[in-house]
Amino acid sequence: MNILKSIPGFGYIGFSFLQYAGYKKKIDSLRARGDREGERKAIYDAVQKWTAQIVEHFETDVRIINPENLPTEGPVVYVANHQSYADILVFLHITKHQVGFIAKDSLKKIPVFSQWTAAIRSLFITRGNARESLHTINEGAELLKQGFSLIIFPEGTRSHSSKMAPFKPGALKLATKAKVPVVPVTINNSYKMFEEPGYVKKGVTIEFTIHEPIDTAGLDRKELANLGETVEDIIKKAVHE
Repeated sequence: MNILKSIPGFGYIGFSFLQYAGYKKKIDSLRARGDREGERKAIYDAVQKWTAQIVEHFETDVRIINPENLPTEGPVVYVANHQSYADILVFLHITKHQVGFIAKDSLKKIPVFSQWTAAIRSLFITRGNARESLHTINEGAELLKQGFSLIIFPEGTRSHSSKMAPFKPGALKLATKAKVPVVPVTINNSYKMFEEPGYVKKGVTIEFTIHEPIDTAGLDRKELANLGETVEDIIKKAVHE
């Protein structure tokens, strides 16, 4: 990473979080009152304003393939390959309803970001700890049952390239436990925004291919057992290597 070149980009992103402190207070208030519908709307409104600002500032060209497959409401689980830090930012930008994500536990250490991550109903997962991972899966399934949506990256870490690593086993359990639809998504070129140049680069074109949703509630036992492989294959076929 080019530290000097990265300072302006990460500085801008970090400062942008602070502008939406009022939204976080509103989200927290709605959550405390148990108004889940209101909370989801407040999360969506805040995230849309924030991500639109970031995408515009960095002149990111977001191209959506098959936009008709994007759900207009949740709960759903979006499943995607993971090339870059930019994946989450742009993913939140293109969705049409509230959505959180599953993040690695180490991101809890980042001030402000970690608070916002929790505020939008995202979860942290501890890698290599089966007991903690199961706890996170159960938490995620409960959130889905309450009407909240999530993004998961079954590779477990960023690929930093166009290559796609094998999916971790059991990654889709939270979707099958909650019996909600799974939406496979293929991300292309996002690594060119940061990982490849070593700093936050402007003017990058990122492509999101939205595949047809899979209704997990309608799958038989064999289809459920093969769901991970099925989704992995769908996503991988659209990756530009």
